[in-house]
Amino acid sequence: MILLELVLQNFGPYQGTQVINLSPFSETETENISRPILLLGGMNGGGKTTLMDAIRLALYGHRAQCSTRGNLSYSDFLTQCVNSHTPPTEKTRIELAFGHIENDKPVIYRIVRTWEKNPKDGKDDLGILNEDEWLNSGLVSIWDEYIENLLPLGISNLFLFDGEQIKELAEQETPPLVVVEAIRGLLGLELSERLAVDLEILVNRKRKEIADAKDVVNLEEIEEKLKVLQDKQNGENLYLTSLQDDLTIAEKEQQETFNRFLAEGGKIAADRSQLEQQYQAKNATAETARQAIRELASDVLPLTLITPLLEQARSQVETEINRARSQVAQDILLERNQRLLEQISNIDITAEQLDKIKTFFAQEIETFHETSLHQKSSWLQSDRETLDYLTNLLNSALPIAKNSAQQQQTVLKQQEAEIVDLERQLQTAASPEAYQQLVETLQTAQNRVTDIKANCETAKRRIVELETAIAQTKKDLNEYTEQTIDRKNTEHVITSASKVQETLKLFRERLTLRKLNKLEVEVTECFRYLLHKSDLVHRIAIATNTFSLSLYDLQGKPVPKHRLSAGEKQLLAIAFLWGLARVSGRRLPIAIDTPLGRLDSSHRQNLVERYFPSASHQVILLSTDTEIGEKEVHTLRQNEAIAREYLLKYDPTERQTTIEPGYFW
Repeated sequence: MILLELVLQNFGPYQGTQVINLSPFSETETENISRPILLLGGMNGGGKTTLMDAIRLALYGHRAQCSTRGNLSYSDFLTQCVNSHTPPTEKTRIELAFGHIENDKPVIYRIVRTWEKNPKDGKDDLGILNEDEWLNSGLVSIWDEYIENLLPLGISNLFLFDGEQIKELAEQETPPLVVVEAIRGLLGLELSERLAVDLEILVNRKRKEIADAKDVVNLEEIEEKLKVLQDKQNGENLYLTSLQDDLTIAEKEQQETFNRFLAEGGKIAADRSQLEQQYQAKNATAETARQAIRELASDVLPLTLITPLLEQARSQVETEINRARSQVAQDILLERNQRLLEQISNIDITAEQLDKIKTFFAQEIETFHETSLHQKSSWLQSDRETLDYLTNLLNSALPIAKNSAQQQQTVLKQQEAEIVDLERQLQTAASPEAYQQLVETLQTAQNRVTDIKANCETAKRRIVELETAIAQTKKDLNEYTEQTIDRKNTEHVITSASKVQETLKLFRERLTLRKLNKLEVEVTECFRYLLHKSDLVHRIAIATNTFSLSLYDLQGKPVPKHRLSAGEKQLLAIAFLWGLARVSGRRLPIAIDTPLGRLDSSHRQNLVERYFPSASHQVILLSTDTEIGEKEVHTLRQNEAIAREYLLKYDPTERQTTIEPGYFW
């Protein structure tokens, strides 16, 4: 379905006749390329919400859920919608042209609703045109049923919505009942419930017939019934065999698809976020090791390169200290010898003995002198403190620094090897586009296996039911009497209906689980696609009955919704609506009033770049200049996503709005 044109005449703040071309195809397009977005800009109170009301009113008439209707009757609401400057002779008119496929052919319908300020009979006049020709009254009389097949009223708020609806849906823990019912309708879950109710009505009717049933069922009819059941059983057995063969082929294709998913990097792409975290952690550890090595290199570590020179220096310092000690000892000996000679001269000894003593002292001094001559020259002029520093440096500081450097180097090599391995894994990971295609292919194969298995289970159940029916029919043949035959057919209907209801219950449960599983995948994918913090939420679960959302992180731990910011909650609500639209399979236009709400700049950018161009084949945006501003509209234009732009100019003195081509910038 595509909305093509909206015509307003004396409706709300729109005086006179004003036309908006809603087609996503531009007249300048030579290759017929669709640009999905129609951008309408206007200030608050300028008539944006009125345009949404006009679309709803054109489609649904008295059933329309318009923003300003409240508790007004339809007649009063129509009167309220008439422009205040409308002359008494003129009518208010809304036209909405749309196209869709009908009987495999494209058709275009134009809905025309007109009314006076005080409408006759309290309603509008409805007309339907096809190719500028009025159709007969047949389609007009069944219009409510016709539009329900295209865009049911119950789900319209999921495609025609405003920022306040998004805000309410984001802040509530569970969706309101009207949204739950719309979701059931969108997912097709209400059909089985309706069938169960119809069966209950049939059973009640048959129970009333049992008391009055007098139809005679003869023996030939029972035998014919038995033959029909047996033929059905044979047919079901053949069908089950065929399904089992198909299941074998489908499971083989599923395994091949899964193997291709692994081989082409799908598994690694799914774990990309975790691998990138590991990659960053390894880089941080490696950088820490490098920093430690740099700090060691800025201290004493470079001195290990001249260890032999330091050893020589220490040896030289030791020699110089020893030489200094020898010189001191020599001076002390000279002083002692002089004192001894003075004392000896006072003693009565011979001159010969005195000469021997002097000779001994002279030889002792000569020995010290020769020892000093053999020692190296004192060119370092070092002291004991220098010797202690060199000894500590060589025996303690340098070995410790060298050992620390070796340890950090080992850590660095290990981290660099692991970084190379992670880079190799990330390089082999599939691109986002290829990963999406792999996931879709795998999901298709899995869905096919699931469908065939479900068909197999249904066929087996039907075979069991047929076996039970055949056994009962054979029993009827054995116990056939004129008194019991009259009731058998009705009782069989009641019994079968009970079985069918049980089957329907199981079918509803499985259908709901299947739909919700698919919806969970779509909503998770949409939310992670819209959210700039892609590692915040890894999976979203949806409750079966209430459709409330539960969030889980990479470790499978729940993520409380209160941890999300207001903008993230709105993105979650938008992802929920987007996922619903994708799962439903309906190609319907989307109209959004005040689309960006309280989103911050990054979330706005994600919504502008990722959601708006992809939400549907036709997206109508009604925005103020602060929501889709100059930066956002430039991005949309640059991405060639906008088909048309309009500006709603509001005159506060006249309280009238005119529609002009273009936008604020």
